[in-house]
Amino acid sequence: MGEPTADTDRAAWIASLRRTPQQARSRARLARVLDAAERILVEEGVEALTTTRIAAEARVSVGSLYQYLPDRGAIIEALAAGYFAKLEAAMDALVEAASAERWEDPVGVLIDAYAEIYRTEHGFRALWFGSGLTERTRAADREHKRRMADGIRRILLSLGFAEDDETLARVCHAAMLAADALAQEAFRRDTRGDAALLDEAKVLLRGYLTDIAARYGHS
Repeated sequence: MGEPTADTDRAAWIASLRRTPQQARSRARLARVLDAAERILVEEGVEALTTTRIAAEARVSVGSLYQYLPDRGAIIEALAAGYFAKLEAAMDALVEAASAERWEDPVGVLIDAYAEIYRTEHGFRALWFGSGLTERTRAADREHKRRMADGIRRILLSLGFAEDDETLARVCHAAMLAADALAQEAFRRDTRGDAALLDEAKVLLRGYLTDIAARYGHS
């Protein structure tokens, strides 16, 4: 599976802004600012994400920062966009792999892949488990989960578990919401992920997948 890179994050961070820089130098400066924001998020928490603190860390003027990131909400929204992009890029790679391989345990493959991202994306955990998510970010997260659910739908179709219809879209969305809730709880308990809870998530979702396949006569 191809790995999403830091460049994926930065491109999504910049694309998410309400005003985007046009010049290469400005884009590079903004990427440096967002890298600094992520470092502060990981090391000091959401509460430390102020424009003054980020400008000092990135060694830019507060005035230049205000052009694109006027407040903490805008900073949070930009960082979240990068994490969403990385998760969705990983899903796209899994969809591609599923079309070329035959997975005996698709639930295990998916949960293990995303658990590894949770382990390495310290900023994602710091943002989601802290406070201060904006309404705009929460709305973006709902759309993100729908895109992730669509990835699950494409995987099930590639593996021959179902047929494409409205029911499949609904059950994949339900599976995504359940998996996300369990993964978040597992990583709230342990930064490496509570292994026992992740195993229970696999048991639960394997049962659901069996039920889905049976609905389509593919059991």
